[in-house]
Amino acid sequence: MLKSVIMAGGSGTRLWPLSRAAHPKQFLALHGDGTMLQATVKRLDGLDIQSSVTICNEEHRFFVAEQLREINRLGSIILEPVGRNTAPAIALAAFSSQEGEDPLLLVLAADHVIQDQAAFTKTIMSAIPLAESGKLVTFGIVAHEPDTGYGYIKKGVPQGAGFSVDAFVEKPSIEVAKEYVESGDYFWNSGMFLFRASRYLDELKKFRGDIYESCEAVMAGAESDLDFLRINKEKFESCPSQSVDYAVMENTDDAVVVPMDAGWSDIGSWSSLWDISNKDSNGNAIHGDVILQESNNSYIRTDDKLVAAIGVDDLVIVSTKDVVMVAHKNSVQSIKSITQKIKSESRREWEHNREVYRPWGKYDSIDNGERYQVKRITVKPGAKLSVQMHHHRAEHWIVVSGAARVTNGEKTFLLSENESTYIPIGVTHALENPGKVDLELIEVQSGSYLGEDDIVRFGDLYGRI
Repeated sequence: MLKSVIMAGGSGTRLWPLSRAAHPKQFLALHGDGTMLQATVKRLDGLDIQSSVTICNEEHRFFVAEQLREINRLGSIILEPVGRNTAPAIALAAFSSQEGEDPLLLVLAADHVIQDQAAFTKTIMSAIPLAESGKLVTFGIVAHEPDTGYGYIKKGVPQGAGFSVDAFVEKPSIEVAKEYVESGDYFWNSGMFLFRASRYLDELKKFRGDIYESCEAVMAGAESDLDFLRINKEKFESCPSQSVDYAVMENTDDAVVVPMDAGWSDIGSWSSLWDISNKDSNGNAIHGDVILQESNNSYIRTDDKLVAAIGVDDLVIVSTKDVVMVAHKNSVQSIKSITQKIKSESRREWEHNREVYRPWGKYDSIDNGERYQVKRITVKPGAKLSVQMHHHRAEHWIVVSGAARVTNGEKTFLLSENESTYIPIGVTHALENPGKVDLELIEVQSGSYLGEDDIVRFGDLYGRI
């Protein structure tokens, strides 16, 4: 029995400003059709996957559920109340698989690109006999060029479709990376694994019993909630944070590396996204409304406005609704320091896009000033915002398209296009889309305080009370 484990945590700050803490890269459509999470799940179609589990952060739970539901691949979703790295995350999935058969766990990150689906499937299939025999398989990417952005795995003696692991090596200098690639004895460390659930837990218990015991305890008390499996936050906070490489793979005697040559990329930077993107005759990868003149080898992406670039080479230009980022391709690894600075200054741009997604739809803060804010709100068919009130702001709703069922105090009524309602401060209200198309409306807020924390919820379909 083969079970997929999709790791969908992480903040993706190296692809800021498109990827942000509240909406990281695995939930974005960066390459090909669909989001990276959806592409990862669809990649499994060539394999006999009997069941699946996705592990994500608590705050991203509705992204995961909605995106998996869109492609009819929901499965089980385990919520991590706090991040504790990959060793505990995989342990949660392994413990959740203890009832019934002892499956092989195929562990994948939700933010990788695979360009050769057939080669990916063939490599996974070749590794199954090793995992069935009790080996802990990691997949090593065949390196065609030196790269300092990855850790490396040195191969040992042949074992089935792979090799015993001689050593795990940290990210090297460019000179050392060249030596690794030229030797043919090293692979990039992909962070993909295949092993039997019980074997992983046995080795984790042997080398990191504290992580094993902590995860065993929190899974024993796990509770189902809608589409999710919730674990105790206080107990999980005490679990040590450790990667699976450090906790298990570097210690076990049964680690095996199977080579994979399938057009893999972890899209760890804007330059790596440029590497795998389609380009024009001048080497430019463009997305959105872009006009170029005398420009070469650049990556330019815009969400909503025209970007014109003249006489630029080797640049990354990313324009979102609230940020314009310009960097040389050789400097994109420094973007993380920019996001850290923005975070230290308590600016919202490190965490949130201007367009914010919610389980019922999304909103875009299109204008704001002293004592007012204007939002464009989109409510999905059949969705409903929480029953709520505000202590400090009044709201005026104007329907642009679709139909709205509105609760305003003691009254509930329908609004159609070009109709509106006013909700005074302190009045309980709710908004629902009873139709079959998106509801679009403009919300004008006014008051002494307009923060998102001025919401008192009385009822919510999504458990956010």
